[in-house]
Amino acid sequence: MRILCVDDEPLALQMLELSIKKAKPDAEVLGFDEPEDLLAEAEKNSCDIAFLDIHMSEMDGVEAAKRLKEINPKMNIIFVTGFSEYTGDAMRLHASGYIMKPVTKEKVAAELDDLRFPIIPKSNALLKVQCFGNFDVFTPDGKPLRFERSKSKEVFAYLVHRKGSSCTKKEIAAVLFEDMPYDAKQQMYMQKIMSSLMKSLKAAGVEKVIRKSYNNISVDPELLDCDYYRFQELDAGAVNAYQCEYMSQYYWADFMYDDFSDDY
Repeated sequence: MRILCVDDEPLALQMLELSIKKAKPDAEVLGFDEPEDLLAEAEKNSCDIAFLDIHMSEMDGVEAAKRLKEINPKMNIIFVTGFSEYTGDAMRLHASGYIMKPVTKEKVAAELDDLRFPIIPKSNALLKVQCFGNFDVFTPDGKPLRFERSKSKEVFAYLVHRKGSSCTKKEIAAVLFEDMPYDAKQQMYMQKIMSSLMKSLKAAGVEKVIRKSYNNISVDPELLDCDYYRFQELDAGAVNAYQCEYMSQYYWADFMYDDFSDDY
């Protein structure tokens, strides 16, 4: 979880940062004394929650919130102020919460427990998946997942694209090999590819990311930290990382990118 906060008074900012860290020790907390710096960070990288002091000299928190909502409509905004007359402005922006100064750990914790857009933790993710640009897969410690066959990696890419929807080996073969007949030779080759995929996942201890039933296979999206999935959730970091390139090394992804890009 990444949390940004801003207050143009140094002591107030220090208290705000400290209270957030005490309330959420496992979060990454970044503090700023200039709203423009916070906005630049939010635009460049992902952000789940922003604590904004309303009464600032260069740009007030309400204006900063409006600009944050343009970056990510689902960002959780929590206003911080000592002036109760700003409450109406805050609520009209559909803020997640509102804290009156002085800020305390308890006040911060209460707001984090009642977010307008709850944060879905990805601590249970077994793999990190990159779809934008070239398709790549990494273990939680950042090491690339080794696939024995390039085609098994391509199969996994297609399953990631389907985001949990199951498909048959025949359907996968039709995507990977276009008009080639699904004869006995092709079926045997597909079986080797699928076995290689499961062997690679098992070697990394992450075979649970695949769900199998009779003649059907899919990924479990809940076990993947995927930029494509985060993009669909309007995660700011994923939205800003998208440069109109989707699984670039696979020709079939071009057609699926057309459908995908039409929606966003």
